[in-house]
Amino acid sequence: MLKLLFLLFSGLKFSKIFMTGGTMLLSIVVYAWIYGWRYAVGFVALLFVHEMGHFIAARQRGLPVGAPTFIPFVGAWIEMKAMPHDAETEAYVGLAGPLVGSLGALACYFLARDMGHEGQWLLAVAYGGFFLNLFNLIPLSPLDGGRITAVLSPRLWLLGVPVLMALFWLNPSPILIMVAIMAFPQVLKAWKFDPKDPAHAGYYQASGETRLTYATAYLGLIAFLSVMTHDVHQMLMSGAPLANALKR
Repeated sequence: MLKLLFLLFSGLKFSKIFMTGGTMLLSIVVYAWIYGWRYAVGFVALLFVHEMGHFIAARQRGLPVGAPTFIPFVGAWIEMKAMPHDAETEAYVGLAGPLVGSLGALACYFLARDMGHEGQWLLAVAYGGFFLNLFNLIPLSPLDGGRITAVLSPRLWLLGVPVLMALFWLNPSPILIMVAIMAFPQVLKAWKFDPKDPAHAGYYQASGETRLTYATAYLGLIAFLSVMTHDVHQMLMSGAPLANALKR
């Protein structure tokens, strides 16, 4: 009986590893078919770094989480097996992904600069990482920006609506439609949010110092990623054609 339980437990652990590794490999294959294998490996690695930021932060706060799962052109996520007990914890876990992911993109940026022209593909990876983390900071739940701004006020989610609409107007994408569908219930929640409601008092209660800390980190990260996304994009456009740089 003990042997059977051990085999079952080992099988479950293996299935989790297979799910993460298998979906990572699938994403690499799909991206490689379009952009080349080097960019595919680098971009999926940055997705993994981003999700591990969430994973480690959740574990630090005692939240049970599963390993990352990847879907091409959608991204990746970790399975939250228990919800945070307050908005500050949610913000802590939400901020960790873009923060660690941005550090990963920054590392790619510096490596690419050291490689010169041969590092164009890695510079493209850095750009993808900067843009991905910046996009995730839109103040809409379930994006990371929505989880971070929840500790300030769920009403801030209403600011994410015109941002998402502007992005769709500039570059229509089914991904943006999917984000809008997932965010719609949270936007309604933000519209009806009453900070004086006793039902919200426990979860959204936070000190002024805590709110200031997260607001500073959030706005600072947005500013940094905005500058890096713009500058790296300019660097790519001034160099060799991006498609050639990726495929080489």
